[in-house]
Amino acid sequence: MILRLIFRRVLFLFVVIWCASSIVFIIPRLSKTNAIRERFAELSRTGGFSPDDLEKIIASYSKQFGLDAPLWQQYQDYLGNILHMDFGYSLNRYPMTVTQVIVTAIPSTLGLLLVTTVLSFLIGNFLGALSAWPKAPNWVRAMATPFVLLTGVPPIIMGVLLLFFIGFRLQLLPLGGAHTIGIVPDGSLSSYLDLLLHLILPSLALILGSVGGWVLSMRGMGITIQGEDYVNFAEHKGLTGKVIFRDYYLRNTLLPQATALALALGTVVTSAIVIEGLFGLPGIGQALNSAIRSNDFPVIYGIVLFITAAVATLMVAMEFVYPLLDPRIRNQ
Repeated sequence: MILRLIFRRVLFLFVVIWCASSIVFIIPRLSKTNAIRERFAELSRTGGFSPDDLEKIIASYSKQFGLDAPLWQQYQDYLGNILHMDFGYSLNRYPMTVTQVIVTAIPSTLGLLLVTTVLSFLIGNFLGALSAWPKAPNWVRAMATPFVLLTGVPPIIMGVLLLFFIGFRLQLLPLGGAHTIGIVPDGSLSSYLDLLLHLILPSLALILGSVGGWVLSMRGMGITIQGEDYVNFAEHKGLTGKVIFRDYYLRNTLLPQATALALALGTVVTSAIVIEGLFGLPGIGQALNSAIRSNDFPVIYGIVLFITAAVATLMVAMEFVYPLLDPRIRNQ
């Protein structure tokens, strides 16, 4: 039973990655823009290439990257390279490979996503559960209201507001970038503290933009289960409010929230990419924006496939986390 479940989920993962890779391959090629020609046309304006030499260089690079082959052959080679985890070279940053571009950019994005996602999930669900718990103090319920009001504000608008009021008007935090000018990121304590200082505003923009949604959904789940038999039975057994809240109330409401977390990861990643561009942070967002502007197909393929595979893998992993939250699934 377990092996069949694992096989089905792994097969689902491969189907998702194949569909995403096919879409990513087709959409950029709907444009009639030749990425290599556009790239060397920019260089020719400053480098002084002759027209004949420029055409020879474009033909040589097109052959090297396989862009002169028929579309079906490009697709076949593309899928074969994905199976070998070979995304090729970047057109814009040649001779850097796509893997090197992703590995260079991933630490900043991963740190930002990990901190903001975990904090917003924990804070939002805890406040949402307390706001629906009948025995919770009124002041605790009131704490959830401001976050709910911020639900309709997109993270990008929240980032602009934080930049203007906290960064520009009050000058309490840096306006952007990963480090202050003059500070070298050498791994010292001062460089890490400077990095954390620069990440406060983008982290707040992502957290404040998503906490309200978790509060609302968790509050709705909490109100739904208040009349369930197992909650009433626990109260009649004489269990303390702390035990009922933790074992019977919070644990049962976390299962659908865990599912929502897996489904929301795509939106979270998109928001983080936009926020990185707004605050000028070096990461996946900046690399993807640069690749889109320069029609760097291999980098676009690699980044989108990396994000798709990561989100799909986390969704599959949530299937095996459910038994830890709900023992009834494990027993079945």
